[in-house]
Amino acid sequence: MIARPLPPLVATMGDPAGVGPELLVRAWENRHAANLPPFFVVGSASVLRDAARQLDSDAPIVAVDNADEAVEHFATALPVLDLASGSYAPGCPTREGAIIARDTLAHACDLVLAGTASGLVTGPIAKAAMQEIGFAGPGQTEFVAQACGVAPADAVMMLAGPSLRVLPLTVHVALEQVPQMLDRQLIERRITIAAAALSRDFGIDRPRIAVAGLNPHAGEQGQLGQQEVTTIAPAIATLRAAGIDATGPFAADTMFHAAGRARYDLAACMYHDQALIPLKALHFDEGVNVTLGLPIVRTSPDHGTAFSIAGLRKASAGPTLAALKMAGEIARRRTA
Repeated sequence: MIARPLPPLVATMGDPAGVGPELLVRAWENRHAANLPPFFVVGSASVLRDAARQLDSDAPIVAVDNADEAVEHFATALPVLDLASGSYAPGCPTREGAIIARDTLAHACDLVLAGTASGLVTGPIAKAAMQEIGFAGPGQTEFVAQACGVAPADAVMMLAGPSLRVLPLTVHVALEQVPQMLDRQLIERRITIAAAALSRDFGIDRPRIAVAGLNPHAGEQGQLGQQEVTTIAPAIATLRAAGIDATGPFAADTMFHAAGRARYDLAACMYHDQALIPLKALHFDEGVNVTLGLPIVRTSPDHGTAFSIAGLRKASAGPTLAALKMAGEIARRRTA
């Protein structure tokens, strides 16, 4: 039996005043070199055409009505499901742009849930601007989770680069709130979701998960903090009893050198910067944000709107290329 080709990926522009539009143009231009699967954009054809002109790019932008048309045109033009007629003003975010970002994200989610697209790649948004127009949740991850009928706590953010994957167990919260948020249930649940996703989506049969401590030197056996003794170590024991290869807690400052990274497939970290600083130090232009625990494939480049350099030809397309490529690889594994 001949396998049926996968539907194309769908990508959103994010905020049209950010770097999202120009990076999608660059991604299409580099589709062959990066070996990208077919993708189309939900957004504004006029914005993408203006972004291409700003880049002095001759990439053709073609409006399509559906995913099948997108596949037909992908070899010769960047296909766009043209749902908005916004203006392109890089570096100048507007309420109109935030509405476009919200509405196109919602439509893209619907397409993936319907099976019209094989995965979703989201462009960067401005969270403050989105919340001003009533955007539900603190970010796109929570919005996509809600669209999928998944509890926000079960939509787990993983950041991935060529030599490192990290799992921040708490994400966009003040550092002072982290000790109160960490409990055994949160640690066990999120690492369990991550272990299952690494097996299903990344082809790792028995993923090795190294768990960082919260405190310096992983608490020095309780001398520098009690969380490792009372919360993190017991959670690791429960995970191991369930058959998950979790180890730790380790001193975070010893986990991310080359020899340390070779010992695990995923580093589970206690807070945002503990995870993202090493990831971005190693793979600033290749980092991908992957949402685990969803019934759909969702990735995103690991950067923001970068309003200050939008339209100036300074933004790197590396993370967008990596996000598109990873989404395609996960979609193929799920189908297989």
